[in-house]
Amino acid sequence: MRVAEAWRVAVTALRANRMRSLLTMLGVVIGVAAVVVLVAIGTGAQREVEAQVNGLGANLVIVVPGRLELGSAPTKSRLELGDADRIGRATGQDVAVTLSSGETVRFGGNEAFATVNGTNPAVPEVFVRPVARGEYLRDSDVDTRRRVAVVGAGLVESLFEGADPLGRTISLGGVRFRVIGVFEAVGSSGFGADQDSEVHIPVTAAQRLFGDMRVDAFALKAPSTETIDEVSAQALAVLADRYPDEEFSAVTQEQILGAVGRILGLLTTVLAAIAAISLLVGGVGVSNIMLVSVRERTREIGLRKAVGARQRDITLQFLLEAVLLTTIGGVIGIALGVGGSLGLAAAVDQLPAVVTWWSPALAFTVSAAVGIFFGVVPARRAGRLDPVVALRTE
Repeated sequence: MRVAEAWRVAVTALRANRMRSLLTMLGVVIGVAAVVVLVAIGTGAQREVEAQVNGLGANLVIVVPGRLELGSAPTKSRLELGDADRIGRATGQDVAVTLSSGETVRFGGNEAFATVNGTNPAVPEVFVRPVARGEYLRDSDVDTRRRVAVVGAGLVESLFEGADPLGRTISLGGVRFRVIGVFEAVGSSGFGADQDSEVHIPVTAAQRLFGDMRVDAFALKAPSTETIDEVSAQALAVLADRYPDEEFSAVTQEQILGAVGRILGLLTTVLAAIAAISLLVGGVGVSNIMLVSVRERTREIGLRKAVGARQRDITLQFLLEAVLLTTIGGVIGIALGVGGSLGLAAAVDQLPAVVTWWSPALAFTVSAAVGIFFGVVPARRAGRLDPVVALRTE
């Protein structure tokens, strides 16, 4: 039998039992669509986090207390504001400081929860945080513990409701701060802190507000990628000399991206593997239906063998029927998966989804392989039927 003729007979057989064919394909459709959607969500999450890390600025070095290792206990910071000056003199770079806490921000009758960062004027030099209106903090603000604040664009919308925030007074923990600047909107996502809901105040004012004279961490920018390790070593050397009994870690953007990439890559793989289980379930369904089809068409098989059909012709026909079921289901599943991914990305801002070329291709290849794998047993059984016995079957 020619392959073209086998395809025609297979299509005719599937069309003769449309409902059963559609129900058989359903498991494959769901499996392929799930693989495409979950891989798209995982890939979108990875790219979103990478974009946020890269958006902080280039050649960043973040110095924190303790050793950053899996399973290590968090270390309470003993860093002081003066350590920033020491690191700055040793490295020749501007050093940004941070002391953070979550606080309720109030203006009039409106309130919102925000991340309050006690910082210094070096932040715009180290990080990419442009101010859309007004100005950023000054050295004099830090020196005099002035109660001034720079707020995120999200807080402007939720608190001021269209009013000009510059010069207005907000309340942080019951303490009044005057707004002197507004950050440019950077957008929000479901990963990490929402930078549009941040408030920056002088670090000295934050220490008084929080009742804590420590500093959480330092951040500085290396002149180039080639000098990142040198700058990191210089900063750690300063702290090791000042705190000989403590450990400190310097984290670079490359390390952050590498760790995030490994975690989210593993998550994407796990999600795809979970979704692929439904493909196996669909394959079992295909095998069961094909075995039923062989039993129902025993007399047809016997008749075809009696008129000259060979064992391999019968095997090929039933194998093609199984592959047709899974490949058609794969195509439908890909269409639903791509459409669902794009729909989720458009409908839910905090759920990024990116459809890569390899996930539909892989899902289609696996669906075809499932058809071949689970169609072999029914096809071989059909091909091995004795024509005399088959013709006598009622």
